[in-house]
Amino acid sequence: MALESEILATALAMRRDGEPAFHGFALARRLKDERGSRSLTAHGTLYKALGRLEGFGLLTSRWEDGEIEGRPRRRLYELSGRGAETAERALAERRAKPSPHAATASRPVGRPA
Repeated sequence: MALESEILATALAMRRDGEPAFHGFALARRLKDERGSRSLTAHGTLYKALGRLEGFGLLTSRWEDGEIEGRPRRRLYELSGRGAETAERALAERRAKPSPHAATASRPVGRPA
């Protein structure tokens, strides 16, 4: 569930930046810009993942208030309390886990492990 993890981490970053609610297109743009997300192959993939996360209780969603002429209504997503805790825990685990390259970087070149 790499895409779902990326979504949670990005949603947490957006929340910290003062954007607690987001729509799918803004999330997709931020995933691509900041994370170079390769997991996002199509917007359908993103919306299916958002639906799964909502089903797990990690996101909530609602329709945007009011209509803006010339574009359809958007669905706004937000991390739930449980989703924020899950994202925080995953980030802490990633930070605590040593890099797989760290072990090989400290070994002298040409010497077996």
